[in-house]
Amino acid sequence: MSTSLQRLILTFKPEELIVHALYRTDEGPNPGTKARRREVSGLAREGLREALSALEGDVAMVGTSGFTTREDIMLANRKESAA
Repeated sequence: MSTSLQRLILTFKPEELIVHALYRTDEGPNPGTKARRREVSGLAREGLREALSALEGDVAMVGTSGFTTREDIMLANRKESAA
């Protein structure tokens, strides 16, 4: 089985955290299985760990907008994993 995380979007609300995970897999559709929930949860956890690690290094501001409600886009290089 090959699975590749493409994008994570986090939306913070007062009572919940919504995680949108976009990923590619070579498995067929199975929207309601426990295995799929475990798979996407694992991908999200690993993606968040990689993001936190990358944010420890140099971060470049590559886009900004807004005045009182702001949206900033940051670019952080991912550290090369040990082979």
